[in-house]
Amino acid sequence: MPQLVFLHGPGAGGCAEAFRYQLDYFRGSLAPTLPGHGAGASCTSVERYTEWVRGWLWAQDRHHDLVLVGYTLGACIALHYGLDYPEEVSGLVLMTVAMRPKHRAPGSLDMRLRAATEPAVHEQWIAAMRESMRFVAPELRERLIACHHQVGPRSQHDDLVVIDRFDVRHRISTLTPPLLLIHGVDDLLAPEEYEREIHEAVPGSQYLTLREAGHFPMAEQPAAVNQAIATFLDTLRQP
Repeated sequence: MPQLVFLHGPGAGGCAEAFRYQLDYFRGSLAPTLPGHGAGASCTSVERYTEWVRGWLWAQDRHHDLVLVGYTLGACIALHYGLDYPEEVSGLVLMTVAMRPKHRAPGSLDMRLRAATEPAVHEQWIAAMRESMRFVAPELRERLIACHHQVGPRSQHDDLVVIDRFDVRHRISTLTPPLLLIHGVDDLLAPEEYEREIHEAVPGSQYLTLREAGHFPMAEQPAAVNQAIATFLDTLRQP
């Protein structure tokens, strides 16, 4: 039976709580909070995060029939896991992900560093995080804002640096696990359809677009995302 594993990114709280709707819906699913997101030190590359996640799963005797679901950094980790260890992965569901470095607004990285030391900039950062989750229901949004306060902007800065170094264009055509890509069409943070590039490069992959969804489809359109994941799981179970 497939084992769902949800992998978070630096936004939407920067912790596993970003997948609250999915954890409640898919009983028995797993969602680690990555190192450097409230405890421990951040990893310096997607490769190192992948090895951390793999070690975390192996420690729980979860190392086969994995279905990895991620957004942003978590999606990069899931994709890298599927490329490096395809024999352990039954499927991938990726949101808000690119196979190459993204175009980022000038000054956005520096703002995170300043937010870590300047209270006024920290408030601006929190306001930006709240705006980035404008499609998320208020109750969950405020819980995720509380997570941002705990995790902090420096962790987010470090994650964005890691994401911006991620580049698997030379390997993407070798991906073998079944792949579902989900794109929020109202994502002001990433207007380019990076996911479509992956879809076009991976034969047999599926591509789903959602309206009134932006950077965090799993929290913005949970019913649609849960149904898409459930349908994807059904296809994996077919002989």
